[in-house]
Amino acid sequence: MQQRTIGNDTVGRVQVSAIGLGAMPLSTKDPRPAPEDARAVVHAALDAGVTLIDTADAYSRDEGEFGHNESLVAAALASWGGDTSGVLVATKGGHTRRGADWALDGSPAYLRRACEESLRRLGGDAIGLYQFHRPDPDTPWEESMGALRSLADDGLVRMVGISNADVAQIDVARSIVGPALVSVQNQFSPGWRSSADELAHCGEHGLAFLPWSPFGGVSAAGSLDATAPAFAEVAGELDVSVYQVTLAWHLAQSDVVVPIPGASRPASIVDSAAAADLRLTPEQLARLDG
Repeated sequence: MQQRTIGNDTVGRVQVSAIGLGAMPLSTKDPRPAPEDARAVVHAALDAGVTLIDTADAYSRDEGEFGHNESLVAAALASWGGDTSGVLVATKGGHTRRGADWALDGSPAYLRRACEESLRRLGGDAIGLYQFHRPDPDTPWEESMGALRSLADDGLVRMVGISNADVAQIDVARSIVGPALVSVQNQFSPGWRSSADELAHCGEHGLAFLPWSPFGGVSAAGSLDATAPAFAEVAGELDVSVYQVTLAWHLAQSDVVVPIPGASRPASIVDSAAAADLRLTPEQLARLDG
Protein backbone atom coordinates (compact mmCIF):
# COMPACT_ATOMS: atom_id res chain seq x y z
CA MET A 1 0.00 0.00 0.00
CA GLN A 2 1.07 3.56 -0.68
CA GLN A 3 2.77 5.06 2.39
CA ARG A 4 2.72 8.55 3.85
CA THR A 5 4.85 10.20 6.52
CA ILE A 6 3.90 11.52 9.94
CA GLY A 7 6.61 13.28 11.96
CA ASN A 8 9.84 15.16 11.29
CA ASP A 9 13.59 14.92 11.75
CA THR A 10 13.42 15.96 15.40
CA VAL A 11 10.83 13.48 16.73
CA GLY A 12 11.33 10.91 13.98
CA ARG A 13 9.42 10.11 10.83
CA VAL A 14 6.86 7.32 10.91
CA GLN A 15 5.70 5.70 7.68
CA VAL A 16 2.01 4.84 7.77
CA SER A 17 -0.49 3.50 5.27
CA ALA A 18 -2.00 6.23 3.12
CA ILE A 19 -5.43 5.13 4.37
CA GLY A 20 -6.01 4.76 8.10
CA LEU A 21 -8.86 3.25 10.08
CA GLY A 22 -11.22 5.42 12.08
CA ALA A 23 -12.29 3.13 14.92
CA MET A 24 -15.05 5.37 16.30
CA PRO A 25 -18.02 3.46 14.76
CA LEU A 26 -16.94 0.29 16.57
CA SER A 27 -18.01 1.94 19.82
CA THR A 28 -20.53 4.64 18.93
CA LYS A 29 -22.60 3.19 16.10
CA ASP A 30 -26.11 2.12 17.11
CA PRO A 31 -26.34 -0.83 16.96
CA ARG A 32 -22.61 -1.34 17.22
CA PRO A 33 -20.74 -4.51 16.29
CA ALA A 34 -20.37 -7.30 18.82
CA PRO A 35 -16.87 -7.42 20.36
CA GLU A 36 -15.73 -10.27 18.12
CA ASP A 37 -17.06 -8.49 15.04
CA ALA A 38 -15.32 -5.26 16.06
CA ARG A 39 -12.04 -7.11 16.44
CA ALA A 40 -12.60 -8.60 12.98
CA VAL A 41 -12.80 -5.09 11.51
CA VAL A 42 -9.45 -4.13 13.03
CA HIS A 43 -7.92 -7.42 11.89
CA ALA A 44 -9.22 -6.89 8.35
CA ALA A 45 -7.63 -3.44 8.34
CA LEU A 46 -4.29 -4.86 9.45
CA ASP A 47 -4.54 -7.66 6.89
CA ALA A 48 -5.12 -5.02 4.20
CA GLY A 49 -1.96 -3.15 5.18
CA VAL A 50 -3.48 -0.39 7.31
CA THR A 51 -0.92 0.84 9.84
CA LEU A 52 -2.69 3.91 11.27
CA ILE A 53 -5.61 3.46 13.65
CA ASP A 54 -7.41 6.49 15.07
CA THR A 55 -9.28 6.22 18.35
CA ALA A 56 -10.20 8.42 21.36
CA ASP A 57 -10.97 7.94 25.02
CA ALA A 58 -14.42 9.49 24.61
CA TYR A 59 -15.57 7.06 21.90
CA SER A 60 -18.14 5.16 23.93
CA ARG A 61 -21.88 4.99 24.44
CA ASP A 62 -21.75 7.01 27.62
CA GLU A 63 -19.71 8.07 30.60
CA GLY A 64 -20.00 4.64 32.20
CA GLU A 65 -17.84 2.97 29.53
CA PHE A 66 -15.40 5.81 28.91
CA GLY A 67 -12.32 4.42 27.16
CA HIS A 68 -14.27 1.64 25.41
CA ASN A 69 -12.78 2.27 21.98
CA GLU A 70 -9.19 2.43 23.16
CA SER A 71 -9.57 -0.84 25.05
CA LEU A 72 -11.18 -2.44 22.01
CA VAL A 73 -8.36 -1.34 19.72
CA ALA A 74 -5.72 -2.56 22.17
CA ALA A 75 -7.41 -5.97 22.46
CA ALA A 76 -7.75 -6.28 18.68
CA LEU A 77 -4.08 -5.50 18.14
CA ALA A 78 -3.05 -8.00 20.81
CA SER A 79 -5.19 -10.77 19.30
CA TRP A 80 -4.23 -10.25 15.65
CA GLY A 81 -1.27 -12.60 15.76
CA GLY A 82 0.97 -10.60 13.45
CA ASP A 83 3.66 -7.99 14.03
CA THR A 84 2.02 -4.75 15.14
CA SER A 85 5.23 -2.87 15.93
CA GLY A 86 4.75 -0.76 12.81
CA VAL A 87 1.17 0.24 13.64
CA LEU A 88 0.70 3.82 14.81
CA VAL A 89 -2.22 4.21 17.21
CA ALA A 90 -3.45 7.80 17.37
CA THR A 91 -5.75 8.62 20.26
CA LYS A 92 -7.33 11.83 21.54
CA GLY A 93 -8.14 13.51 24.82
CA GLY A 94 -10.05 16.62 25.84
CA HIS A 95 -13.60 15.43 25.18
CA THR A 96 -15.49 14.18 28.20
CA ARG A 97 -18.87 12.53 28.59
CA ARG A 98 -21.64 13.52 30.99
CA GLY A 99 -23.91 10.54 30.79
CA ALA A 100 -24.34 10.13 27.06
CA ASP A 101 -23.71 13.83 26.33
CA TRP A 102 -20.42 15.20 25.03
CA ALA A 103 -18.53 17.88 26.98
CA LEU A 104 -15.05 19.46 26.93
CA ASP A 105 -12.11 19.82 29.27
CA GLY A 106 -8.86 21.18 27.91
CA SER A 107 -7.31 22.03 31.25
CA PRO A 108 -3.72 20.85 31.78
CA ALA A 109 -4.64 18.79 34.84
CA TYR A 110 -7.39 16.97 32.99
CA LEU A 111 -5.28 16.33 29.88
CA ARG A 112 -2.52 14.84 32.03
CA ARG A 113 -4.96 12.46 33.71
CA ALA A 114 -6.64 11.59 30.43
CA CYS A 115 -3.33 10.86 28.75
CA GLU A 116 -2.19 8.63 31.61
CA GLU A 117 -5.44 6.67 31.43
CA SER A 118 -5.20 6.32 27.66
CA LEU A 119 -1.65 5.03 27.98
CA ARG A 120 -2.81 2.50 30.56
CA ARG A 121 -5.54 1.23 28.23
CA LEU A 122 -3.40 1.15 25.10
CA GLY A 123 -0.26 -0.20 26.76
CA GLY A 124 3.33 0.40 25.81
CA ASP A 125 5.89 2.92 26.97
CA ALA A 126 4.30 5.98 25.32
CA ILE A 127 1.35 6.90 23.12
CA GLY A 128 2.43 7.11 19.49
CA LEU A 129 0.28 10.12 18.55
CA TYR A 130 -1.76 12.00 21.15
CA GLN A 131 -4.24 14.56 19.81
CA PHE A 132 -6.14 17.34 21.56
CA HIS A 133 -9.70 16.49 20.61
CA ARG A 134 -11.34 19.90 20.40
CA PRO A 135 -10.75 23.46 21.69
CA ASP A 136 -12.27 24.09 25.11
CA PRO A 137 -13.77 27.61 25.34
CA ASP A 138 -13.23 27.56 29.12
CA THR A 139 -9.47 26.93 28.84
CA PRO A 140 -7.11 29.24 26.95
CA TRP A 141 -5.74 27.47 23.90
CA GLU A 142 -2.22 28.32 25.00
CA GLU A 143 -2.70 26.43 28.27
CA SER A 144 -3.95 23.33 26.49
CA MET A 145 -1.00 23.48 24.11
CA GLY A 146 1.39 23.85 27.03
CA ALA A 147 -0.10 20.70 28.52
CA LEU A 148 0.56 18.81 25.30
CA ARG A 149 4.14 20.06 25.25
CA SER A 150 4.61 18.77 28.79
CA LEU A 151 3.24 15.35 27.86
CA ALA A 152 5.80 15.12 25.05
CA ASP A 153 8.65 16.48 27.17
CA ASP A 154 7.86 13.96 29.91
CA GLY A 155 7.84 11.05 27.47
CA LEU A 156 4.18 10.05 27.86
CA VAL A 157 3.61 10.69 24.15
CA ARG A 158 5.97 10.48 21.18
CA MET A 159 4.11 12.87 18.90
CA VAL A 160 1.33 15.43 19.33
CA GLY A 161 -1.61 16.37 17.15
CA ILE A 162 -4.50 18.80 17.35
CA SER A 163 -8.04 18.41 16.08
CA ASN A 164 -10.74 20.82 14.96
CA ALA A 165 -8.28 23.72 14.85
CA ASP A 166 -8.10 26.78 12.61
CA VAL A 167 -4.97 28.27 11.03
CA ALA A 168 -4.30 30.67 13.91
CA GLN A 169 -4.61 27.86 16.44
CA ILE A 170 -2.28 25.68 14.37
CA ASP A 171 0.36 28.41 14.47
CA VAL A 172 0.02 28.89 18.22
CA ALA A 173 0.35 25.14 18.65
CA ARG A 174 3.48 25.12 16.49
CA SER A 175 5.05 27.86 18.60
CA ILE A 176 4.30 26.18 21.94
CA VAL A 177 4.47 22.45 21.24
CA GLY A 178 7.42 22.76 18.87
CA PRO A 179 8.56 19.85 16.70
CA ALA A 180 6.47 17.38 18.69
CA LEU A 181 3.43 18.78 16.84
CA VAL A 182 3.07 16.60 13.75
CA SER A 183 -0.59 16.53 12.70
CA VAL A 184 -3.95 18.25 12.42
CA GLN A 185 -7.23 16.35 12.29
CA ASN A 186 -10.13 18.39 10.93
CA GLN A 187 -13.39 17.61 9.22
CA PHE A 188 -12.84 17.62 5.47
CA SER A 189 -14.73 15.87 2.68
CA PRO A 190 -16.31 16.46 -0.72
CA GLY A 191 -19.30 18.02 0.99
CA TRP A 192 -17.36 19.85 3.71
CA ARG A 193 -14.36 21.74 2.35
CA SER A 194 -14.19 24.58 4.88
CA SER A 195 -10.84 23.30 6.20
CA ALA A 196 -9.12 23.75 2.84
CA ASP A 197 -7.01 26.59 4.27
CA GLU A 198 -5.92 24.42 7.20
CA LEU A 199 -5.02 21.59 4.83
CA ALA A 200 -2.88 23.93 2.73
CA HIS A 201 -1.26 25.34 5.86
CA CYS A 202 -0.34 21.83 6.99
CA GLY A 203 1.28 21.17 3.63
CA GLU A 204 3.36 24.34 3.94
CA HIS A 205 4.64 23.36 7.38
CA GLY A 206 5.06 19.60 6.99
CA LEU A 207 2.18 18.62 9.24
CA ALA A 208 0.09 15.57 8.42
CA PHE A 209 -3.58 16.37 7.77
CA LEU A 210 -6.02 13.66 8.88
CA PRO A 211 -9.50 14.39 7.50
CA TRP A 212 -12.21 12.98 9.72
CA SER A 213 -15.58 12.02 8.26
CA PRO A 214 -13.92 11.84 4.80
CA PHE A 215 -17.11 10.60 3.11
CA GLY A 216 -19.22 13.55 4.25
CA GLY A 217 -21.52 14.69 1.47
CA VAL A 218 -21.27 11.46 -0.51
CA SER A 219 -24.51 9.50 -0.52
CA ALA A 220 -24.82 5.77 -1.00
CA ALA A 221 -25.77 6.56 -4.59
CA GLY A 222 -22.49 8.38 -4.97
CA SER A 223 -23.69 11.93 -5.45
CA LEU A 224 -22.95 14.97 -3.34
CA ASP A 225 -26.43 16.11 -4.26
CA ALA A 226 -28.70 15.99 -7.28
CA THR A 227 -26.53 18.50 -9.16
CA ALA A 228 -23.11 16.99 -8.39
CA PRO A 229 -22.94 13.41 -9.69
CA ALA A 230 -19.22 13.54 -10.52
CA PHE A 231 -18.08 11.09 -7.82
CA ALA A 232 -20.60 8.48 -8.99
CA GLU A 233 -19.62 9.06 -12.61
CA VAL A 234 -15.91 8.53 -11.94
CA ALA A 235 -16.64 5.46 -9.83
CA GLY A 236 -18.57 4.00 -12.76
CA GLU A 237 -15.75 4.75 -15.17
CA LEU A 238 -13.22 2.99 -12.95
CA ASP A 239 -15.55 0.21 -11.80
CA VAL A 240 -14.82 0.88 -8.15
CA SER A 241 -16.93 2.10 -5.23
CA VAL A 242 -17.68 5.77 -4.84
CA TYR A 243 -15.92 5.56 -1.48
CA GLN A 244 -12.66 4.53 -3.15
CA VAL A 245 -12.97 7.49 -5.51
CA THR A 246 -13.60 9.80 -2.57
CA LEU A 247 -10.51 8.59 -0.71
CA ALA A 248 -8.37 8.80 -3.85
CA TRP A 249 -9.58 12.39 -4.24
CA HIS A 250 -8.46 13.08 -0.67
CA LEU A 251 -5.00 11.65 -1.32
CA ALA A 252 -4.65 13.77 -4.44
CA GLN A 253 -5.16 16.98 -2.46
CA SER A 254 -1.68 16.85 -0.89
CA ASP A 255 1.04 14.43 0.11
CA VAL A 256 0.33 15.27 3.77
CA VAL A 257 -3.26 13.96 3.67
CA VAL A 258 -4.00 10.66 5.42
CA PRO A 259 -7.77 9.95 5.49
CA ILE A 260 -9.15 7.91 8.38
CA PRO A 261 -12.47 6.47 7.17
CA GLY A 262 -14.60 4.80 9.80
CA ALA A 263 -15.74 1.22 9.38
CA SER A 264 -18.00 -1.16 11.24
CA ARG A 265 -17.67 -4.10 8.81
CA PRO A 266 -14.50 -5.80 7.51
CA ALA A 267 -15.63 -5.33 3.90
CA SER A 268 -15.83 -1.57 4.36
CA ILE A 269 -12.23 -1.09 5.48
CA VAL A 270 -10.95 -3.54 2.87
CA ASP A 271 -12.67 -1.47 0.19
CA SER A 272 -11.32 1.76 1.66
CA ALA A 273 -7.77 0.43 1.89
CA ALA A 274 -7.80 -0.36 -1.83
CA ALA A 275 -8.18 3.36 -2.55
CA ALA A 276 -4.55 3.93 -1.58
CA ASP A 277 -3.46 2.59 -4.95
CA LEU A 278 -6.22 4.16 -7.05
CA ARG A 279 -4.97 6.88 -9.39
CA LEU A 280 -7.29 9.53 -10.76
CA THR A 281 -6.53 11.38 -13.97
CA PRO A 282 -6.17 15.18 -14.00
CA GLU A 283 -9.44 15.36 -15.92
CA GLN A 284 -11.25 13.25 -13.34
CA LEU A 285 -9.83 15.31 -10.48
CA ALA A 286 -10.95 18.49 -12.19
CA ARG A 287 -14.49 17.17 -12.31
CA LEU A 288 -14.40 16.14 -8.67
CA ASP A 289 -12.99 19.50 -7.61
CA GLY A 290 -15.65 21.36 -9.54
